[in-house]
Amino acid sequence: MTEEAPPAPPPGPPAAAPPPSRLRALLPDLAPWRSSRDFRLLWIQGLITYFGSFMALIALPLQIKHLTGSPLAVGAMGAVELVPLVVFGLYGGALADSVDRRRVILLTEAGLGVLAAILLVNALLPEPLLWPLYVVAGGVAALAGLQRPALDSLMARIVPHAQQTAAAALNSLRWQIGAIAGPALAGLVVAYAGHGTAYAVTVCTFAASVLLCLRLSPAPPARDAARPSLRGIVEGARYAWSRPVLLGTYAIDLAAMFFAFPNTIFPFLADELNAEWSLGLMYAAGSVGSLALGLTSGWTSRVRRHGLFVVFGAAVWGLAIAAAGWFSSVWVVLVCLAVAGAGDMLSGLGRSTIWNQTIPEELRGRLAGIEVLSYSVGPQLGQVRAGAMAGWTGTRSAIWTGGVACVASVALLTAALPKLVRYDSETDEDAVRRREARVEG
Repeated sequence: MTEEAPPAPPPGPPAAAPPPSRLRALLPDLAPWRSSRDFRLLWIQGLITYFGSFMALIALPLQIKHLTGSPLAVGAMGAVELVPLVVFGLYGGALADSVDRRRVILLTEAGLGVLAAILLVNALLPEPLLWPLYVVAGGVAALAGLQRPALDSLMARIVPHAQQTAAAALNSLRWQIGAIAGPALAGLVVAYAGHGTAYAVTVCTFAASVLLCLRLSPAPPARDAARPSLRGIVEGARYAWSRPVLLGTYAIDLAAMFFAFPNTIFPFLADELNAEWSLGLMYAAGSVGSLALGLTSGWTSRVRRHGLFVVFGAAVWGLAIAAAGWFSSVWVVLVCLAVAGAGDMLSGLGRSTIWNQTIPEELRGRLAGIEVLSYSVGPQLGQVRAGAMAGWTGTRSAIWTGGVACVASVALLTAALPKLVRYDSETDEDAVRRREARVEG
């Protein structure tokens, strides 16, 4: 007689899944990539565009330097770009709320490719002209002002509310890859193949970008959307002015970039440090720091106090830029620029998340236009400030004093707008209202 098997134990609760490893918790959150086809298309398109854009971004000031030898002439690019950026940035915001955002992105991307072709033709002349460089710089600013509100406002529509920080991290990671590869290769390309080759690469990247933009889904405006108008722009500005958290993100970014954006005088810094070979690395160093943070950004998806990102990141940016202007070792300078890049990315993650989590859909384009001004006008004015001060007090002095002024301005603005530091995505009224609207939609 065989023995009966003992009765099976009663079923218990299912075993809990093992917690993710520390390394896995640091890796970028890929949820937006998996959940949105349009996000994937824009990510790839942006990577290609950034690569070509940074090629031109380095080649253009270098060409002005070669033609004039003047830091003020290089810094004047910021002045030329400022007015088109302001005007078309605000109009682009209103346009993004009124027309198909995909169409705006497609047409402006094609226009940027045409401007790159003009740079190429000018570079191939026996004696390249100076004035077309400034004309193209202004045209790029105008088209970028039209395009960025449509791009930025589209993210809030194609990515789920809870994935906005992850999407911002992935977008920044994409930007940094282009920002590292573009400047690093641009320095070599310009040195050994000339400005024309760099511009030719830019033209090819914009052609590929246009083909990808054609595959995006239509993004029509709301049925009751009004035509672009000054009244609509004023309505968006009033909304922004009534929200201290938004005001804090704009003001801190403007101050940080105005006082501590020395990129335009890097060619002169490399000369002073007797390290002309390091110019490409200087332009790429900030992106290396941002990339390092981006590759370990998984933890940012679990943070709710995004205002702290904005403040702390901007302060780190200013301190690191001040150190870069103070030290005379080129390797220490490169490390400082990398740390500055990490701080800038952290601040950018906070700004982007707050914007996409709190701004209502019907105002998203117009507020995106204001955002374009907040993170673009600052660098343009910063170029003028850095170029003018470098000509007056010297290159390194212009850099370190700007970093100190950045830290001081961040401290003052934080004290004046305390709601930014207290922002919590789970309790902020605008964030809760926006989240509920996405669920109902």
